[in-house]
Amino acid sequence: MENEVKKMNQHWTDIYYHLHYPHDEKITHQVIRILQHVQKQPNVGVNDIADYINVSQNTASEHVKRMIDKALLKKSRSQSDERKVILCLTEKGEEVLFRNTSLDEEKLNHIFKSLNTEEKELITEAFEILGERSKQCLSP
Repeated sequence: MENEVKKMNQHWTDIYYHLHYPHDEKITHQVIRILQHVQKQPNVGVNDIADYINVSQNTASEHVKRMIDKALLKKSRSQSDERKVILCLTEKGEEVLFRNTSLDEEKLNHIFKSLNTEEKELITEAFEILGERSKQCLSP
């Protein structure tokens, strides 16, 4: 099993290395992690960010403030508790996150055109299974 996991990690890093979008923005890995957390989790606030990236609330608040200043995040009020501030991605934040975490769709289309139907279905099913199982992991 351990060997399969190592092989999978090697394949994943090869896939990402060859198929990611060019990284044009000067942005830190921590900012990307925060953007991902806001995108993937419902009702994220500053305390959630602090817990997620393992920093103090003040440090998380400073990160969030800079990201709001850069128009990557915006604040809104919780509909269930107006006292709670919820963070949301802006359109720019969505674009930056996409370009820094997704695979280049043009390159993927090129690869998919070279595959037969069975290979396409196999790859799609494998990614669906892996994606769903990843959501069942204890830590994000």
